[in-house]
Amino acid sequence: MLFDMILRGGRVIDPSQTLCATVDVGFLDGKVAAIGPRLDSEAGAVERDVSGLIVTPGLIDLHTHVYWGGTSLGIDAEAFGRASGVTTVVDTGSAGPGNFAGFRKHVIEKSQVRILALLNVSFAGIYGFGSQVGESEEIRLLSPVQSVEVVEANRDVIAGIKVRVGKYASGSSGLAPLDVALQVADETGLPLMAHIDFPPPSYEEVVTRLRHGDILTHCFRPFPNAPVNSQGAIRAAAREARERGVLFDIGHGQGSFSFKTARAMLTYGFQPDTISSDIHTDCIDGPVFDQTTTLSKFLCLGMSLNEVISASTINAASALRRPELGSLKPGSAGDASILALEEGSFDYVDCRNEVMRGNQRLVARGVVLNGRWWDPLKATITRQRPKGAST
Repeated sequence: MLFDMILRGGRVIDPSQTLCATVDVGFLDGKVAAIGPRLDSEAGAVERDVSGLIVTPGLIDLHTHVYWGGTSLGIDAEAFGRASGVTTVVDTGSAGPGNFAGFRKHVIEKSQVRILALLNVSFAGIYGFGSQVGESEEIRLLSPVQSVEVVEANRDVIAGIKVRVGKYASGSSGLAPLDVALQVADETGLPLMAHIDFPPPSYEEVVTRLRHGDILTHCFRPFPNAPVNSQGAIRAAAREARERGVLFDIGHGQGSFSFKTARAMLTYGFQPDTISSDIHTDCIDGPVFDQTTTLSKFLCLGMSLNEVISASTINAASALRRPELGSLKPGSAGDASILALEEGSFDYVDCRNEVMRGNQRLVARGVVLNGRWWDPLKATITRQRPKGAST
Protein backbone atom coordinates (compact mmCIF):
# COMPACT_ATOMS: atom_id res chain seq x y z
CA MET A 1 0.00 0.00 0.00
CA LEU A 2 1.16 3.54 -0.66
CA PHE A 3 1.99 5.69 2.38
CA ASP A 4 3.75 9.01 2.89
CA MET A 5 4.87 7.95 6.36
CA ILE A 6 4.57 5.04 8.77
CA LEU A 7 5.03 5.01 12.53
CA ARG A 8 6.47 1.60 13.35
CA GLY A 9 6.09 -0.43 16.52
CA GLY A 10 4.59 2.07 18.94
CA ARG A 11 2.10 1.32 21.69
CA VAL A 12 -0.98 2.87 20.12
CA ILE A 13 -3.57 4.14 22.58
CA ASP A 14 -6.66 5.33 20.76
CA PRO A 15 -9.73 5.54 23.01
CA SER A 16 -11.95 6.30 19.99
CA GLN A 17 -11.34 2.69 18.90
CA THR A 18 -10.86 1.20 22.39
CA LEU A 19 -7.42 0.32 21.06
CA CYS A 20 -4.28 -0.32 23.08
CA ALA A 21 -1.87 -2.42 21.08
CA THR A 22 1.53 -2.45 19.41
CA VAL A 23 0.68 -1.63 15.80
CA ASP A 24 1.85 0.54 12.92
CA VAL A 25 0.08 3.70 11.78
CA GLY A 26 0.26 4.77 8.13
CA PHE A 27 -0.43 8.24 6.77
CA LEU A 28 -1.26 9.36 3.24
CA ASP A 29 -2.27 12.76 1.85
CA GLY A 30 -2.52 14.35 5.29
CA LYS A 31 -4.82 11.70 6.77
CA VAL A 32 -4.58 8.44 8.65
CA ALA A 33 -4.60 5.77 5.92
CA ALA A 34 -4.28 2.49 7.80
CA ILE A 35 -3.48 0.96 11.17
CA GLY A 36 -2.33 -2.60 11.74
CA PRO A 37 0.29 -5.01 13.14
CA ARG A 38 2.73 -4.77 10.24
CA LEU A 39 1.87 -2.41 7.41
CA ASP A 40 3.42 -3.17 4.04
CA SER A 41 4.52 -0.13 2.10
CA GLU A 42 5.85 0.75 -1.29
CA ALA A 43 9.24 2.37 -1.73
CA GLY A 44 9.45 6.01 -0.77
CA ALA A 45 7.51 6.01 2.47
CA VAL A 46 9.20 7.68 5.43
CA GLU A 47 9.40 5.24 8.32
CA ARG A 48 9.80 6.20 11.98
CA ASP A 49 10.67 3.64 14.63
CA VAL A 50 8.65 4.61 17.71
CA SER A 51 8.99 1.32 19.55
CA GLY A 52 8.98 1.80 23.32
CA LEU A 53 6.89 4.96 22.94
CA ILE A 54 3.18 5.71 23.12
CA VAL A 55 1.34 6.84 20.01
CA THR A 56 -1.97 8.63 20.50
CA PRO A 57 -4.28 10.63 18.27
CA GLY A 58 -3.01 14.19 18.06
CA LEU A 59 -3.49 15.80 21.46
CA ILE A 60 -6.02 18.62 21.66
CA ASP A 61 -5.59 21.39 24.24
CA LEU A 62 -9.12 22.73 24.64
CA HIS A 63 -8.13 25.91 26.50
CA THR A 64 -5.16 28.04 25.39
CA HIS A 65 -4.27 31.65 24.60
CA VAL A 66 -2.19 31.90 21.43
CA TYR A 67 -2.99 35.29 19.91
CA TRP A 68 0.70 36.14 20.02
CA GLY A 69 1.28 39.82 19.29
CA GLY A 70 -2.41 40.63 19.50
CA THR A 71 -2.97 40.26 23.22
CA SER A 72 -0.62 40.50 26.17
CA LEU A 73 -1.32 36.94 27.23
CA GLY A 74 -0.57 35.18 23.93
CA ILE A 75 2.13 32.55 23.51
CA ASP A 76 3.51 31.01 20.32
CA ALA A 77 1.25 28.12 19.28
CA GLU A 78 3.86 26.26 17.24
CA ALA A 79 6.51 26.26 19.94
CA PHE A 80 3.92 25.20 22.52
CA GLY A 81 2.65 22.43 20.26
CA ARG A 82 6.12 21.01 19.74
CA ALA A 83 6.97 21.14 23.44
CA SER A 84 3.64 19.66 24.53
CA GLY A 85 2.98 17.11 21.80
CA VAL A 86 -0.17 19.06 20.93
CA THR A 87 -1.46 19.16 17.36
CA THR A 88 -4.61 21.23 17.91
CA VAL A 89 -4.79 24.24 20.21
CA VAL A 90 -8.08 25.95 20.95
CA ASP A 91 -7.77 29.64 21.70
CA THR A 92 -10.51 30.51 24.15
CA GLY A 93 -11.61 34.08 23.74
CA SER A 94 -8.38 35.98 23.16
CA ALA A 95 -10.08 37.60 20.18
CA GLY A 96 -13.55 39.05 19.85
CA PRO A 97 -15.39 40.18 16.73
CA GLY A 98 -13.41 43.43 16.67
CA ASN A 99 -9.99 41.78 16.24
CA PHE A 100 -10.68 38.26 15.03
CA ALA A 101 -9.71 39.09 11.45
CA GLY A 102 -6.18 39.95 12.61
CA PHE A 103 -5.98 36.80 14.71
CA ARG A 104 -6.95 34.71 11.71
CA LYS A 105 -4.68 36.39 9.16
CA HIS A 106 -1.56 36.85 11.25
CA VAL A 107 -1.65 33.80 13.54
CA ILE A 108 -4.15 31.08 12.63
CA GLU A 109 -3.45 30.93 8.91
CA LYS A 110 0.33 31.03 9.38
CA SER A 111 0.49 28.31 12.02
CA GLN A 112 1.45 24.73 11.27
CA VAL A 113 -0.22 23.66 14.49
CA ARG A 114 -3.97 23.65 13.96
CA ILE A 115 -5.61 26.57 15.77
CA LEU A 116 -9.34 26.63 16.42
CA ALA A 117 -10.98 29.48 18.28
CA LEU A 118 -13.81 30.19 20.67
CA LEU A 119 -14.92 33.72 19.84
CA ASN A 120 -15.18 36.13 22.77
CA VAL A 121 -18.58 37.80 22.93
CA SER A 122 -16.79 41.01 23.93
CA PHE A 123 -15.88 43.10 20.87
CA ALA A 124 -12.26 43.52 21.96
CA GLY A 125 -11.58 40.02 23.28
CA ILE A 126 -9.41 39.69 26.38
CA TYR A 127 -7.72 43.05 26.08
CA GLY A 128 -6.88 43.93 29.70
CA PHE A 129 -4.80 41.04 30.90
CA GLY A 130 -3.00 42.07 34.07
CA SER A 131 -5.61 44.69 35.00
CA GLN A 132 -8.49 44.40 37.41
CA VAL A 133 -11.03 45.29 34.71
CA GLY A 134 -12.13 42.32 32.67
CA GLU A 135 -13.47 42.61 29.13
CA SER A 136 -16.92 41.45 30.28
CA GLU A 137 -17.26 44.26 32.82
CA GLU A 138 -17.59 46.92 30.12
CA ILE A 139 -21.06 45.95 29.03
CA ARG A 140 -21.00 48.39 26.11
CA LEU A 141 -18.39 46.13 24.49
CA LEU A 142 -20.70 43.12 24.38
CA SER A 143 -21.45 42.65 20.71
CA PRO A 144 -23.91 39.84 19.95
CA VAL A 145 -24.79 40.97 16.41
CA GLN A 146 -21.15 41.34 15.33
CA SER A 147 -20.28 38.05 17.05
CA VAL A 148 -22.83 36.17 14.96
CA GLU A 149 -21.57 37.83 11.80
CA VAL A 150 -17.96 36.88 12.52
CA VAL A 151 -18.94 33.29 13.33
CA GLU A 152 -20.84 32.93 10.06
CA ALA A 153 -17.82 34.20 8.10
CA ASN A 154 -15.33 31.93 9.91
CA ARG A 155 -17.06 28.65 10.73
CA ASP A 156 -14.07 26.68 9.49
CA VAL A 157 -11.98 27.86 12.46
CA ILE A 158 -14.50 29.12 15.05
CA ALA A 159 -15.74 26.19 17.11
CA GLY A 160 -17.62 27.96 19.90
CA ILE A 161 -18.31 31.06 21.95
CA LYS A 162 -16.37 32.19 25.04
CA VAL A 163 -17.50 34.36 27.93
CA ARG A 164 -15.80 35.20 31.22
CA VAL A 165 -17.83 36.04 34.32
CA GLY A 166 -16.86 36.65 37.92
CA LYS A 167 -15.53 39.38 40.16
CA TYR A 168 -12.49 40.01 37.94
CA ALA A 169 -13.93 39.16 34.52
CA SER A 170 -17.36 40.76 34.60
CA GLY A 171 -17.35 42.87 37.77
CA SER A 172 -20.48 44.98 38.12
CA SER A 173 -21.96 43.48 34.93
CA GLY A 174 -22.56 40.22 36.78
CA LEU A 175 -24.39 37.61 34.74
CA ALA A 176 -25.36 39.88 31.82
CA PRO A 177 -22.37 38.81 29.66
CA LEU A 178 -23.26 35.15 30.19
CA ASP A 179 -26.84 35.73 29.10
CA VAL A 180 -25.67 37.58 25.98
CA ALA A 181 -23.18 34.82 25.15
CA LEU A 182 -25.86 32.15 25.56
CA GLN A 183 -27.96 34.00 22.97
CA VAL A 184 -25.04 34.09 20.53
CA ALA A 185 -24.34 30.39 21.06
CA ASP A 186 -28.01 29.58 20.50
CA GLU A 187 -28.18 31.71 17.33
CA THR A 188 -25.06 30.12 15.84
CA GLY A 189 -25.66 26.59 17.08
CA LEU A 190 -22.23 26.48 18.72
CA PRO A 191 -21.22 25.41 22.23
CA LEU A 192 -20.46 28.02 24.87
CA MET A 193 -17.45 27.89 27.17
CA ALA A 194 -17.96 29.79 30.41
CA HIS A 195 -15.12 31.00 32.62
CA ILE A 196 -15.91 31.43 36.30
CA ASP A 197 -13.69 33.16 38.87
CA PHE A 198 -14.45 34.75 42.23
CA PRO A 199 -18.05 35.58 43.19
CA PRO A 200 -20.23 37.36 42.43
CA PRO A 201 -21.87 35.69 40.58
CA SER A 202 -22.05 32.45 42.54
CA TYR A 203 -21.15 29.01 41.24
CA GLU A 204 -24.81 28.02 41.15
CA GLU A 205 -25.87 31.13 39.26
CA VAL A 206 -23.41 30.37 36.47
CA VAL A 207 -23.67 26.60 36.23
CA THR A 208 -27.47 26.41 36.27
CA ARG A 209 -27.60 28.52 33.09
CA LEU A 210 -25.41 26.16 31.06
CA ARG A 211 -27.01 23.73 28.65
CA HIS A 212 -26.28 20.40 27.00
CA GLY A 213 -22.96 20.68 25.14
CA ASP A 214 -21.86 23.88 26.88
CA ILE A 215 -18.51 23.78 28.66
CA LEU A 216 -17.66 24.92 32.17
CA THR A 217 -13.94 25.60 32.26
CA HIS A 218 -11.88 25.92 35.48
CA CYS A 219 -14.08 23.08 36.70
CA PHE A 220 -11.70 22.01 39.52
CA ARG A 221 -10.97 25.52 40.74
CA PRO A 222 -10.23 26.25 44.41
CA PHE A 223 -12.43 28.10 46.88
CA PRO A 224 -14.35 30.34 46.32
CA ASN A 225 -16.76 29.16 43.61
CA ALA A 226 -15.32 25.66 43.89
CA PRO A 227 -17.51 22.74 42.79
CA VAL A 228 -17.26 21.24 46.29
CA ASN A 229 -18.53 22.60 49.58
CA SER A 230 -16.62 22.99 52.85
CA GLN A 231 -17.22 19.31 53.68
CA GLY A 232 -15.72 18.24 50.35
CA ALA A 233 -19.05 17.11 48.88
CA ILE A 234 -19.90 17.90 45.26
CA ARG A 235 -22.38 20.71 44.87
CA ALA A 236 -25.82 19.73 43.62
CA ALA A 237 -25.52 22.27 40.79
CA ALA A 238 -22.48 20.43 39.42
CA ARG A 239 -24.19 17.04 39.51
CA GLU A 240 -27.32 18.41 37.89
CA ALA A 241 -25.27 20.12 35.17
CA ARG A 242 -23.52 16.88 34.29
CA GLU A 243 -26.85 15.06 34.14
CA ARG A 244 -28.14 17.51 31.53
CA GLY A 245 -24.98 17.24 29.43
CA VAL A 246 -22.81 20.17 30.49
CA LEU A 247 -19.12 19.37 29.91
CA PHE A 248 -16.47 19.97 32.57
CA ASP A 249 -13.06 21.22 31.42
CA ILE A 250 -10.00 21.69 33.65
CA GLY A 251 -8.55 24.96 32.27
CA HIS A 252 -5.66 24.85 34.76
CA GLY A 253 -4.15 28.30 34.25
CA GLN A 254 -2.48 30.48 36.82
CA GLY A 255 -5.23 30.40 39.41
CA SER A 256 -7.91 27.88 38.48
CA PHE A 257 -6.83 24.39 39.53
CA SER A 258 -6.21 22.91 42.96
CA PHE A 259 -5.21 19.42 44.03
CA LYS A 260 -7.57 19.70 47.00
CA THR A 261 -10.59 20.20 44.75
CA ALA A 262 -9.38 17.55 42.31
CA ARG A 263 -8.97 14.93 45.02
CA ALA A 264 -12.47 15.64 46.35
CA MET A 265 -14.08 15.45 42.91
CA LEU A 266 -12.22 12.30 41.88
CA THR A 267 -13.03 10.60 45.19
CA TYR A 268 -16.70 10.86 44.22
CA GLY A 269 -15.99 9.58 40.70
CA PHE A 270 -16.52 12.99 39.11
CA GLN A 271 -13.83 13.07 36.43
CA PRO A 272 -13.30 16.00 34.06
CA ASP A 273 -14.58 15.50 30.55
CA THR A 274 -11.56 17.31 29.13
CA ILE A 275 -8.13 18.20 30.51
CA SER A 276 -6.70 21.48 29.23
CA SER A 277 -3.84 23.76 30.23
CA ASP A 278 -5.20 27.33 29.91
CA ILE A 279 -1.64 28.14 28.88
CA HIS A 280 -0.69 31.82 28.71
CA THR A 281 2.23 34.10 29.49
CA ASP A 282 1.82 34.02 33.26
CA CYS A 283 1.58 30.25 33.74
CA ILE A 284 3.91 28.82 31.11
CA ASP A 285 6.83 29.01 33.56
CA GLY A 286 4.63 27.43 36.24
CA PRO A 287 2.41 26.11 37.55
CA VAL A 288 1.19 24.83 34.15
CA PHE A 289 4.35 24.57 31.97
CA ASP A 290 2.69 22.55 29.19
CA GLN A 291 -0.11 20.13 28.33
CA THR A 292 1.81 16.94 29.06
CA THR A 293 2.57 18.19 32.58
CA THR A 294 -1.12 18.94 33.05
CA LEU A 295 -2.03 15.43 31.89
CA SER A 296 0.64 13.95 34.15
CA LYS A 297 -0.95 15.56 37.20
CA PHE A 298 -4.10 13.58 36.59
CA LEU A 299 -2.17 10.33 36.16
CA CYS A 300 -0.67 10.97 39.57
CA LEU A 301 -4.11 11.82 40.98
CA GLY A 302 -5.31 8.34 40.05
CA MET A 303 -6.86 8.59 36.58
CA SER A 304 -5.80 5.83 34.22
CA LEU A 305 -3.60 6.48 31.19
CA ASN A 306 -6.52 5.68 28.87
CA GLU A 307 -8.77 8.14 30.74
CA VAL A 308 -6.18 10.89 30.57
CA ILE A 309 -5.59 10.35 26.85
CA SER A 310 -9.36 10.33 26.22
CA ALA A 311 -9.69 13.69 27.97
CA SER A 312 -7.25 15.28 25.51
CA THR A 313 -8.30 13.47 22.32
CA ILE A 314 -11.73 11.99 21.60
CA ASN A 315 -13.50 13.87 24.42
CA ALA A 316 -12.05 17.20 23.31
CA ALA A 317 -12.91 16.50 19.68
CA SER A 318 -16.48 15.67 20.71
CA ALA A 319 -16.74 18.90 22.73
CA LEU A 320 -15.61 20.81 19.61
CA ARG A 321 -17.96 18.80 17.39
CA ARG A 322 -15.02 17.97 15.13
CA PRO A 323 -15.25 14.20 14.50
CA GLU A 324 -12.22 14.25 12.19
CA LEU A 325 -10.00 15.01 15.19
CA GLY A 326 -9.06 12.99 18.26
CA SER A 327 -8.86 9.63 16.49
CA LEU A 328 -6.52 7.42 14.49
CA LYS A 329 -9.31 5.79 12.53
CA PRO A 330 -8.54 5.67 8.80
CA GLY A 331 -9.79 8.89 7.20
CA SER A 332 -9.20 10.98 10.32
CA ALA A 333 -6.87 13.99 10.36
CA GLY A 334 -3.28 12.81 9.98
CA ASP A 335 -2.20 13.90 13.45
CA ALA A 336 -0.50 11.84 16.14
CA SER A 337 1.35 12.54 19.36
CA ILE A 338 4.35 10.45 20.35
CA LEU A 339 4.83 10.32 24.10
CA ALA A 340 7.10 8.68 26.65
CA LEU A 341 5.73 7.54 30.00
CA GLU A 342 8.59 7.95 32.42
CA GLU A 343 8.86 6.46 35.91
CA GLY A 344 10.59 8.22 38.78
CA SER A 345 9.92 10.88 41.38
CA PHE A 346 8.39 14.09 40.06
CA ASP A 347 7.06 17.16 41.84
CA TYR A 348 3.89 18.85 40.59
CA VAL A 349 2.45 22.15 41.81
CA ASP A 350 -1.07 23.58 41.66
CA CYS A 351 -2.23 27.20 41.63
CA ARG A 352 -2.23 27.31 45.45
CA ASN A 353 1.42 26.23 45.54
CA GLU A 354 0.59 22.81 46.96
CA VAL A 355 3.23 20.33 45.83
CA MET A 356 2.26 16.76 44.96
CA ARG A 357 4.92 14.14 44.35
CA GLY A 358 4.11 11.61 41.64
CA ASN A 359 5.89 8.61 40.19
CA GLN A 360 4.99 9.09 36.52
CA ARG A 361 5.15 11.76 33.87
CA LEU A 362 4.27 12.05 30.21
CA VAL A 363 6.87 13.68 27.96
CA ALA A 364 6.46 14.66 24.30
CA ARG A 365 8.86 12.86 21.96
CA GLY A 366 7.46 13.90 18.60
CA VAL A 367 4.43 15.03 16.66
CA VAL A 368 2.82 14.08 13.37
CA LEU A 369 0.95 16.98 11.76
CA ASN A 370 -1.09 16.41 8.62
CA GLY A 371 0.81 13.20 7.99
CA ARG A 372 4.29 14.71 8.37
CA TRP A 373 6.81 14.27 11.19
CA TRP A 374 7.52 17.26 13.40
CA ASP A 375 10.41 17.09 15.86
CA PRO A 376 9.84 18.32 19.41
CA LEU A 377 11.26 21.77 20.14
CA LYS A 378 13.26 22.56 23.24
CA ALA A 379 13.82 26.24 22.53
CA THR A 380 12.32 28.94 24.71
CA ILE A 381 8.70 29.58 23.87
CA THR A 382 8.14 33.14 22.69
CA ARG A 383 5.86 34.95 25.10
CA GLN A 384 4.81 38.38 26.22
CA ARG A 385 4.60 39.77 29.70
CA PRO A 386 2.79 41.43 31.99
CA LYS A 387 1.31 39.72 35.04
CA GLY A 388 -2.37 38.92 35.46
CA ALA A 389 -5.07 36.52 36.65
CA SER A 390 -6.26 33.22 35.19
CA THR A 391 -8.31 33.39 32.02
